[in-house]
Amino acid sequence: MGLDIKLPIGLFFTLIGVIITISGLFHKQEVIDKLGFNFNLIWGLIMLAFGLIMLIMYLTTKRKS
Repeated sequence: MGLDIKLPIGLFFTLIGVIITISGLFHKQEVIDKLGFNFNLIWGLIMLAFGLIMLIMYLTTKRKS
């Protein structure tokens, strides 16, 4: 009885990563100039990459029928 949580974690981080990345793409330039970089875009891409890695790991593991 193995509990595989890669699928829900992957779906969650992929969804949140897409939302934050889109938010970062349409961020106001004043905020980007104040911070020096686009915080939402960078962390959105990181979360999206982590979510996709988890989904790939879920799809490539062999599951018992």
